Amino acid sequence: MLKELTAEEARVIISKGTERPFSGQYYSLKDDGTYVCKQCGAELFKSDDKFSSNCGWPSFDDQIPGSVKFLPDADGQRTEIQCAKCGGHLGHIFYGEGLTQKNARYCVNSVSIDFKKHEERTIVLGGGCFWCIEAVFQNMPGVIKVASGYAGGTVKDPSYEEVCEGETGHAEVIKVQYNPDKVSLSEILELFFLVHDPTTLNRQGADSGTQYRSIIIYNDPADKKLIDDYLSKIKGSYSEPIVTEVKTYTDFYEAEDYHKNYYNTHKTQPYCSMVIAPKVKKAQSLIRQTTEK
Repeated sequence: MLKELTAEEARVIISKGTERPFSGQYYSLKDDGTYVCKQCGAELFKSDDKFSSNCGWPSFDDQIPGSVKFLPDADGQRTEIQCAKCGGHLGHIFYGEGLTQKNARYCVNSVSIDFKKHEERTIVLGGGCFWCIEAVFQNMPGVIKVASGYAGGTVKDPSYEEVCEGETGHAEVIKVQYNPDKVSLSEILELFFLVHDPTTLNRQGADSGTQYRSIIIYNDPADKKLIDDYLSKIKGSYSEPIVTEVKTYTDFYEAEDYHKNYYNTHKTQPYCSMVIAPKVKKAQSLIRQTTEK
């Protein structure tokens, strides 16, 4: 069923008009999601294929296979792109500009498309110093954002110094926001358990205290069973009992600015090079194996 169009939408989509450059709502959008046809809702472009061309209209270097059809303009100078399902006018395609490796630019009117943001899920993980696990998850495909902070305690908005004293009940954690279409919770848990020891109570290596305990804090009740099942599956891999705490989400307090992106901005410091770097290397190896499957 086709959507009823406004006068401006019809001018572009039906009558093959063009919106003013730099005026479209999707020109500079960088969110993770899928662009669909405004008229029929067919999926056309993935956000991964969107790039900044500075041309004034949303630009993509690829389409979802089979979603776009090509027609030469009447003057033969340009190639029009249309929605393959309903024939709605999208814009034009240009080749040979050298703007991306694919060397194509689907130049699309914002008014011809809608945007469906990908579902976003959250899990909070603590496995020792948050500098370590932040660095491990920052480059995992499907992870949208990683934030270091404090969770699992009783004191509101604690400081780093208060957490280190061990009186707030909080653990050093990261909040992982991820796209479940690109990475599963099981894959996230696999990486998490790869880079920390879940059998050492309130300690990871030389870091000792309740703030360094192994902990998983879930936001969605449906995740609880998956987490429990995963823990049951891996318990035979360890010679000692797993002591990872599992609890439901209440509050997360973001860490102070000087903790953010710590590894990437302090790589030459001894703790980063000796403790964090090996964990990052181990994580990258697992990620490569997963993406190559």
